[in-house]
Amino acid sequence: MAGKSKEKKGGRRGRACVVVLGDIGRSPRMQYHAISLANQASLEVDIVGYGGSEPHTALLSNPSIHIYAMKQWPTARQNFPKILQPILLLLKPLIQFFTLLWFLGVKIPSPDIFIVQNPPSVPTLVAVKWASWLRNSSFIIDWHNFGYTLLALSLGRNSHFVSLYKWFEKHYGKMADASLCVTRAMQHELAQNWGINATVLYDQPPDMFHPASLEERHKLFCRLNEDIFQPLGIRDCVSNETSLMVSNSQNMTLFTTEIGPSIYLKPNRPALVVSSTSWTPDEDFGILLEAAVMYDRRVAAILGEDDSVDEEVIWKEISDGKQSLYPRLLFIITGKGPEKEKYEAKIKKLKLKRVAFRTMWLSADDYPLLLGSADLGVCLHTSSSGLDLPMKVVDMFGCGLPVCAVSYSCIKELVRVDKNGLLFSSSSELADELLMLFKGFPDDSDALKVLKYGALETGSSARWATEWEEHAKPLITEVISRF
Repeated sequence: MAGKSKEKKGGRRGRACVVVLGDIGRSPRMQYHAISLANQASLEVDIVGYGGSEPHTALLSNPSIHIYAMKQWPTARQNFPKILQPILLLLKPLIQFFTLLWFLGVKIPSPDIFIVQNPPSVPTLVAVKWASWLRNSSFIIDWHNFGYTLLALSLGRNSHFVSLYKWFEKHYGKMADASLCVTRAMQHELAQNWGINATVLYDQPPDMFHPASLEERHKLFCRLNEDIFQPLGIRDCVSNETSLMVSNSQNMTLFTTEIGPSIYLKPNRPALVVSSTSWTPDEDFGILLEAAVMYDRRVAAILGEDDSVDEEVIWKEISDGKQSLYPRLLFIITGKGPEKEKYEAKIKKLKLKRVAFRTMWLSADDYPLLLGSADLGVCLHTSSSGLDLPMKVVDMFGCGLPVCAVSYSCIKELVRVDKNGLLFSSSSELADELLMLFKGFPDDSDALKVLKYGALETGSSARWATEWEEHAKPLITEVISRF
């Protein structure tokens, strides 16, 4: 859907174009930019990107926002002869460049400004710069990370192709009229080594991310009952109870029960741990699997159980209402990506007594509710540059959800240890943290309550609209006024 271009005084058109060479529905920060440009800057907004996942309802329902979905480049190359695959790798950016240039230079109405997500840098930055010349528009780069460091994960830092990619990224990055970035560490790197002055715009949760009410939790778990019921293996500590529960009542979930007009949290419910991942090599999901196995074995050792104790006996005791010093853990892993099936196969082989895994893809409306209903978030993000921050943690804090996150150079700009979360560098450290946080769950887990209070405080201290109004809007207004 496209809107007509509106000319304003001084030749201004009253339009902005948000560009992301990726799935729009999986680019939350760029969606938030679009919503803010429409609501806070009173601009007509055109979004150019790929389709795939459903964007946020707030974006789809906004009459000032118009989505232009480009056709996605096919990902499957196995049907092509091996000798032709290098040619396809060269063809891909060329086709992307001309497609993007067609949309930006011809198909959409002329904007006052382009705002483009980086990475990917090639061919995005080149196409946007050329389009800005053609349309007499300004353009801003929003630096989420560095494209060349992501490429180096697969090709190695010494690759000539990585060096060429970095040159393009730096050369066209310096041609932008202004830049935004996600951390002070990245701002310093851009200034010192790239000659680019960037304004820090921290990721902040929009209003849709908030702690879920008891009613919201119950309705969500009722919707997810079927998914929670389906184990990745044959049976586990969750599916055993859920099968009995579903057959007995439609007013009961694994976590909640509805009696008359009231909803209650079940005292012997499992602790709900959520991790969102893109299932890519830069997030080592193996750390979480190993930590889960360690938690399971260490709890059994603490409780004096030996290997001869059958899990079916433990599951029946839990179903009958028996509580333990340490709860069951249900890990719900959300997201899509290339390594998902590999790890699902590994999960199926695990023999765990008190831990269960579920993998899901949730709607843009249900994902915030899941975070707002969980007890702990786990972030496996390891930055390729060491200079970006995981937006998933920002969203978790918006929901008052404390976080255990992989430690790297600038993560402390976001996660304050012992205040709103914990950091870990190995699966053993994560297992120790799970044992410490969930001891006495749900009523006597004091360490978890302290972190939850800190996460609530962090999430309520700033919101995206406030951060954008203070840091992005003045920059955008100033850049537009130059043209």
